[in-house]
Amino acid sequence: QVQLVESGGGLVQAGGSLRLSCAASGRPFTSYAMGWFRQAPGKEREFVAAINWSGGTTYYADSVKGRFTISRNNAKNTVYLQMNSLKPEDTAVYYCAAAHNRIKPNWVDSYEYEYWGQGTQVTVSS
Repeated sequence: QVQLVESGGGLVQAGGSLRLSCAASGRPFTSYAMGWFRQAPGKEREFVAAINWSGGTTYYADSVKGRFTISRNNAKNTVYLQMNSLKPEDTAVYYCAAAHNRIKPNWVDSYEYEYWGQGTQVTVSS
């Protein structure tokens, strides 16, 4: 089992920044690629960003590319999502998730991920 705990959400004005953190415990952190997803009210959960076990490979949804940065600190068992130039449409509950390392991962697919955090609310006011 892997336990994931997100933090760092909150209320921010459009154009502002937030940094989300996700602390992992329970299994070797480097066994997993990590992803961030979000879900806005009345919408499906959508992929935001992912990072491989070493941090050497990242992938982003087009909607956040150039504004968000995913990173990880394997010594601290933590993955981060730095969110800049926030827009009201970024408002959602943000979830981190862990996917066991695979040869051909499909990080966009939520079914790829075995473990999920409880989510943290991000609200961007206009």
